[in-house]
Amino acid sequence: MSLFTPYKKSHLSLSNRMVMAPMTRSRTTQPGNTPNEMMAEYYAQRASTGLIITEATQISDDSQGYSFTPGVYTSEQVEGWKKVTSAVHLAGGTIFNQLWHVGRVSHPVFQRGQAPIGPSAIKPTDTQVWVVDEANPEGQMVDCPTPREMHQGDIDRVVNDFALAAKNAIDAGFDGVEIHGGNGYLIDQFLRTNSNHRADEYGGTPEKRIRFLIEIVKAVSVKIGAAKVGVRLAPFVTFKDMGCPEIVETILLAAKQLGTMNIGYVHLSEADWDDAPQIPESFRVELREVFHGTIIVAGRYDVNRANEILTKEYADLVAFGRSFIANPDLPYRLCNQLPLANFDKGPLFGGGAEGYIDYPQYQINT
Repeated sequence: MSLFTPYKKSHLSLSNRMVMAPMTRSRTTQPGNTPNEMMAEYYAQRASTGLIITEATQISDDSQGYSFTPGVYTSEQVEGWKKVTSAVHLAGGTIFNQLWHVGRVSHPVFQRGQAPIGPSAIKPTDTQVWVVDEANPEGQMVDCPTPREMHQGDIDRVVNDFALAAKNAIDAGFDGVEIHGGNGYLIDQFLRTNSNHRADEYGGTPEKRIRFLIEIVKAVSVKIGAAKVGVRLAPFVTFKDMGCPEIVETILLAAKQLGTMNIGYVHLSEADWDDAPQIPESFRVELREVFHGTIIVAGRYDVNRANEILTKEYADLVAFGRSFIANPDLPYRLCNQLPLANFDKGPLFGGGAEGYIDYPQYQINT
């Protein structure tokens, strides 16, 4: 088994075991956060990977936390995404849409002047979002305010919004969806004791803290089928003020329940900074024991680390992020041990073609 061998299981039939990880690039057409032809070209350029997971995508008009990120809740957005999926499929690729509600990681500018929502009214410390407005056309990072605690009506609405967004994604031509349950966003906020102080059926014990996630997955599965559903989880990622002593136990409980629901995959977002905590091997073993579907891992992998984790069968697919930005033909370069281009961090968020679709394919003797 290696990174460059095909993979087939359930709904997935992939040409290799590489995944393009979701990466926010903020290139939508304004107003309306609408996907466009430039985004279609960007994803099609990278369609040689086994699976593409799109940048995180808003499920509703109150789920946004960063400027120019795409949605999938209006007819214009769905039509825009059709350009993307058509281009990727024409290039022979497979593409899932990552569905997103940021929860408290937002700002009133995205909430019609109101506070964002969250499981509890707890302000995240050292957490900022990128906002473009008339005063700051180049964008700036701004602090997140204290959120408003969600009531039952809010919870029911968001669950339904995820289901409707999933149906829209399939209508737009996506092969499936990934529910973003990690990295400090709304679902993750429910999973963790530091951001969830609720005293109802959605807080307290791990069993209650995973309820919001499970309700969303059930609703989405009813709309599009469980095999087309993936879930991203991040038990060892603690930025956005998300340290929680019970999160590993909670994630494993969630994974066990997701396994009984026969969803397509679990995507493990691993910390990728220089002094990030190492994932204990015991966790990988236990995750495989409780979840028998496809497991994707992401977090500064190279070919050797990827092949090692595949050989040990701790994962079935390995996702690559930043290296895909400057290397649209990353699978070809890695398979043939060719040098990788470095990406320019300047136009990472927002802007036009520069630093987005102008990175070339590898050419011999250049």
